Amino acid sequence: MKIIEASVEIWNPEEELRDIPRRIERAGRVCYKSEGKITEGSADTFCRGIIKRGHEAVLEHSSVTVKFIVDRGVSHEIVRHRVASFCQESTRYCNYSKDQFCGEITVIKPLYFDDKSEGYRTWEESCKQAESKYFDLLNYGCSPQEARAVLPNSLKTEVVMTANIREWRHFLKLRCSQAAHPQIREVSLKLLARFKEIMPVLFEDIEV
Repeated sequence: MKIIEASVEIWNPEEELRDIPRRIERAGRVCYKSEGKITEGSADTFCRGIIKRGHEAVLEHSSVTVKFIVDRGVSHEIVRHRVASFCQESTRYCNYSKDQFCGEITVIKPLYFDDKSEGYRTWEESCKQAESKYFDLLNYGCSPQEARAVLPNSLKTEVVMTANIREWRHFLKLRCSQAAHPQIREVSLKLLARFKEIMPVLFEDIEV
């Protein structure tokens, strides 16, 4: 059994992301027929204005694709968001006994357990037992979609999510808050930090 940490990766090229505010301005100014006011530095001012006024429909003209590597429990929260598109690693079709998975399952380390704690040892033993029973069921003759019934919630899954900027703002406001589950907050904070670095004007108002 392999234990890894959760992670997040933005798939769009950085140059494309940095151009998003200008693309949003170009679309939004059609509303006011003020295209003539577009200058080298006008996009940030325009975007701040529409966000301040709550005119966030304009932000739907650009999208970003992100890959999350999280556990199954966190993935269930991610795919609840709309409007967005998702592709997710499937336990129906992935057979973890095969060579491409090195004949083992991979689980996500919970950030709330210290490695040397009794809680961590209990969690690790439970995952190992689930892995053993999963392979027992496969050996018995079950298909992967049948054997998956015993897989743990901590099982690693990969989720690719594409959403427009308005939906990413909504996602991050919810998932970076103190009320969010700690494991989805873990990856969401990393994503927010990266968005603020590349597209500050579109995410600078989201406070952690």
